[in-house]
Amino acid sequence: QVQLVESGGGLVQPGGSLRLSCAASGFIFRRYAMRWYRQGPGKEREFIATISSAGTSTVYADSVKGRFIISRDNVKNTMNLQMNRLKPEDTALYYCNAVIGNNDSWGQGTQVTVSS
Repeated sequence: QVQLVESGGGLVQPGGSLRLSCAASGFIFRRYAMRWYRQGPGKEREFIATISSAGTSTVYADSVKGRFIISRDNVKNTMNLQMNRLKPEDTALYYCNAVIGNNDSWGQGTQVTVSS
């Protein structure tokens, strides 16, 4: 079955950087676009970024554009999110997502906390 496992979260000071990873299994990874979402405390889940199946096209939410970079490795079946110039409002549980047929699959999330 589809498995998505996020890692790389943690506590970072404002202005710092973190790199999240999502390890995918149970499906032909290179055939599907992938997405990152986040859910901050008391907020709804928010789209962050998406990357096409080949990794040639990306789209970002305005809130992270110019600071975050989404990438993927179709050999290692992983997707990454490089987060730079982090702000306290980036504090959230970060999820990777894949829509495969009629199935909307999510990982368990990795917590990012931006605080001094």
